[in-house]
Amino acid sequence: MTLRLYDTRAQQLRDFVPLDPENITMYVCGPTVQSGPHIGHVRAALSFDLLRRWLIHRFGRVTFVRNVTDIDDKVLANASETEQWWALAYRMEQEFTAAYTGVGILPPTYEPRATASIPQMQELIATLIERGHAYPAADASGDVYFDVRSWPEYGSLTNQSVDAMEAAQDADPRGKRNPQDFALWKGMKDGEQPDAAWQSPWGTGRPGWHIECSAMSKRYLGAEFDIHGGGLDLRFPHHENELAQSTAAGDPFARYWVHNGLVTVDGQKMSKSLGNFTLAADVLSERDPLVVRYALAAAHYRSSLDLSESSWTEAEAALGRIRTFMARVIRAVGGRYGSFQNDIPSSFAAAMDDDLGVPQALAVLHETVREGNAALDAGDADSAVTALRAVAAMTAVLGIDPLAHSGAAATAGEAAAASALDALVQTMISQRAQARADKDWAAADRIRDAIAAAGITLEDTPAGTHWSIDG
Repeated sequence: MTLRLYDTRAQQLRDFVPLDPENITMYVCGPTVQSGPHIGHVRAALSFDLLRRWLIHRFGRVTFVRNVTDIDDKVLANASETEQWWALAYRMEQEFTAAYTGVGILPPTYEPRATASIPQMQELIATLIERGHAYPAADASGDVYFDVRSWPEYGSLTNQSVDAMEAAQDADPRGKRNPQDFALWKGMKDGEQPDAAWQSPWGTGRPGWHIECSAMSKRYLGAEFDIHGGGLDLRFPHHENELAQSTAAGDPFARYWVHNGLVTVDGQKMSKSLGNFTLAADVLSERDPLVVRYALAAAHYRSSLDLSESSWTEAEAALGRIRTFMARVIRAVGGRYGSFQNDIPSSFAAAMDDDLGVPQALAVLHETVREGNAALDAGDADSAVTALRAVAAMTAVLGIDPLAHSGAAATAGEAAAASALDALVQTMISQRAQARADKDWAAADRIRDAIAAAGITLEDTPAGTHWSIDG
């Protein structure tokens, strides 16, 4: 099987042929840490966590870089007298990390901050000036701009002509040759914090947003790397500008461009500027993190995801079916089901190889659960264990293994509630068993009906009666 990914630049599915099959290289634009993450940020990071996990399964080693933009107009604007810009950026970075960790997103191989790569950015700017693709502003403001008309390929990522583009809004237009030229370096303005500026050959200032990722990706992955990822909203101008400045400087840059779809609210992109966002911390405080991960992963990564209350309900029910099946088999065989790393079904692998088809892969997962339950009901323990091994392998790759998360996800309060519920149900099971022993069938049926009405399923086995929450 060959992994195929949708390359945004080529606008088609392409066979994935890495530079080095022994080490896949991947760069994903991380957050600008001016405020805390909303659930759309988590969905974006999760999309590339799923891709990374599948690449690890297919190739073994993946060097994954996700940056932090800790110096930016928005960061400076949100700072205050009581919390300086660098303190705000660090606090918000921790909030992003907590949200990512909460839903099981693997930490990056490297997570560079923009402020730690200023020399590399200045070196890249100097190269662009030397090659005739950038220029310092004529008014001695300290600004440096990329000359979009000097690079014929500008617009190739989004298939736009320069004449059709709006003026770049990332800097004051003072000293620009063309309205579409974008800032590589921003001269310090009156009233800006002195510690938010660095010396440069063009004057004291700070980097523009776009130059950061070009410099950091080259520093950590080299002049050419396999995959550049990010949200669909970053295609223009951010990724278009990255591509232009890196290739104009002589670097091959990214071989594949992969973009995830957005989380929407009533058809509109979820964003801080529109005020229609849901904070990730609020979602994770109210729901099982595994349910959140499942709900955010269930739609194809390139599609828009409109979240509603039913999204969480459906995810919880789906995980409940998986969890119940796994618990049934483990109980039946005493936990002896061996190693499962190589038990990925071919149909699951085919779905994941087809542009990371997680919805189709989940369909294979749930069909395997159904087959495993049927095998258990028929007394076919061997087939049930085979199904369990496949389910364990699939959920591990997707990061939704209920067995791996069951202990970590429960708080002390949840554990106490579970213990109390078990005591009550066990008492009713004992009462039902006594009624059956006394041949009081009406009483036994009433107890079973009461348990069922509470959403609890009983399973009578030769080893005793077990209960589970309906999924």
